[in-house]
Amino acid sequence: MSLRKFTSVRFAERLDEIGASPSIGTVADSFDNALAETTNGLYKAECVYGPDTAGWDDVDDLELATLSWVAWFNHDRLHSHWDDVPPAEFEAAFYGAQYADPTGLESNSPSLH
Repeated sequence: MSLRKFTSVRFAERLDEIGASPSIGTVADSFDNALAETTNGLYKAECVYGPDTAGWDDVDDLELATLSWVAWFNHDRLHSHWDDVPPAEFEAAFYGAQYADPTGLESNSPSLH
């Protein structure tokens, strides 16, 4: 079995383990890539070419800026859909509610929808 097939099989197994469904679109169609394209565009607009950048001296500088941007994006950015709660805080509250009420019947549980 080639490494590529092995990676694909392992990925599918992991999706099954966590109960996630793989994309239903065809490979490389606009629906399959929409989230990646949006995030990449946001990264380029804010981190790589944004108004607060003055260019990069070398790849190391860009890598450090990228790490900082990813940390901000995942932990500190305020998300208006979640009433200006950062993603990490919202995720912690969501999973905390799942463990507090494993039946999911608690009426004030946060929802991802």
